[in-house]
Amino acid sequence: VVYTQSEILQREVYLFERLDSPNREPMKHLKAICFLRPTKENVELLVQELRRPKYSVYFIYFSNVISKSDVKALAEADEQEVVAEVQEFYGDYIAVNPHVFSLNLLGCCRGRSWDPAQLTRTTQGLTALLLSLKKCPMIRYQLSSEPAKRLAECVKQVITKEYELFDFRRTEVPPLLLILDRSDDAITPLLNQWTYQAMVHELLGINNNRIDLSRVPGISKDLREVVLSAENDEFYANNMYLNFAEIGTNIKNLMEDFQRRKPKEQQKLESIADMKAFVENYPQFKKMSGTVSKHVTVVGELSRLVAERNLLEVSEVEQELACQSDHSSALQSVRRLLQSPRVSELDAARLVMLYALRYERHGSSGLPGLLEELRGRGGTDRYRKLVSAVLEYGGKRARGSDLFSPKDAVAITKQFLKGLKGIENVYTQHQPLLQETLDQLIKGKLKDSQYPYLGPNILRDRPQDIIVFLIGGATYEEALAVFNLNRSNPGVRIVLGGTTIHNTRRYSPALQPL
Repeated sequence: VVYTQSEILQREVYLFERLDSPNREPMKHLKAICFLRPTKENVELLVQELRRPKYSVYFIYFSNVISKSDVKALAEADEQEVVAEVQEFYGDYIAVNPHVFSLNLLGCCRGRSWDPAQLTRTTQGLTALLLSLKKCPMIRYQLSSEPAKRLAECVKQVITKEYELFDFRRTEVPPLLLILDRSDDAITPLLNQWTYQAMVHELLGINNNRIDLSRVPGISKDLREVVLSAENDEFYANNMYLNFAEIGTNIKNLMEDFQRRKPKEQQKLESIADMKAFVENYPQFKKMSGTVSKHVTVVGELSRLVAERNLLEVSEVEQELACQSDHSSALQSVRRLLQSPRVSELDAARLVMLYALRYERHGSSGLPGLLEELRGRGGTDRYRKLVSAVLEYGGKRARGSDLFSPKDAVAITKQFLKGLKGIENVYTQHQPLLQETLDQLIKGKLKDSQYPYLGPNILRDRPQDIIVFLIGGATYEEALAVFNLNRSNPGVRIVLGGTTIHNTRRYSPALQPL
């Protein structure tokens, strides 16, 4: 996620080792840079290492605050005086996009309360983020969520305890940390996506920027796993938020550009100048060739899955469930797709979950019938359990917000006008609840009664520097919403974080009661 191997090599780092790997050979001619989380296990491993050092000098960097007692233990172990420096370099989180971070944690809560180890890890991740961005924020949290309040209190405790570290230059308007709970919007992680990054994650899965393509029919060996990183891939950086239709056109243009630059088969390398030009252009050509084959493969596989799983039709019904309120039409649509052999089990379950969330209290709910049809398809109770888990997790009783009905006359008019515009795309009507929450926050209209401040102080001005964190995970659809809000509100900077970044597969096990 942070660095490519070739970038590290350019810095003259040639050997990569894990501290816990056995049988490492002593190499006294090398200096070692250690980058570690300050956990008990890591400190113990480092103590063992320093007692019998394998390298000449050690530069030790911890990704978060390290206790004085741990530093003392390291100093006592360093009898041979090989440690040149020990520093805190706050990077105890995963930077996903320029405005998105994750902690790669799944299943952070047990029912309605935190798993204690996950609460500690989340507090560490959030405080490291604040230290790396040099922010000492005011904190607001979602009142209807006990986990949000607990996390807010834990972050505040660290800020109070480490007040010297958080003593940054004051800004005119203090930064704001807003802590929310995924269960308030259980809909967003269940929807199929149609922008490039979100779609890749939904259909193929992005794991620390890596995409596993080993299941792609006829895949070549060097493309079994590819890396998609906006840092090192210009095409990806320019296209990650575009719709799938636009990606197809852009891939075609990329291919044509590549063909134009391709060295001619019969290119005559007659003079030294010809050869020099060829050699100079070859690395760029090779890099471009890698980019082209990677994206053509990824987009090709996305297209294959869309056709095979009938996703255009499935997605249209998902959007109808998420954005409209015609019960009989929705029920008919879901029934029709449940009977289609082209609809996968996952997509069938997803439709029933969305229906359950949307119409759980409807007078003539068709949920029992839909559950029977689900069971008939797969012959297991696994998906029935998922449907009841999603209702328990994000149903009406669990939500602090009104996820479905427009809030006031203005919102109703806005929805009506949006409907009139014909929406540029039937597959992207849905807007995550987060978009509305942040919109209210930027305008200074987010209610203190629902999102109180922790402590006596409140923000007098509209916030400009916002960090929003979702307990239970964020999504790439929300990342896109934040990207657009940053773009359309100059002077406002929003960073989005979550315990993880969801797709439906990753989200579904997280719903199952532990």
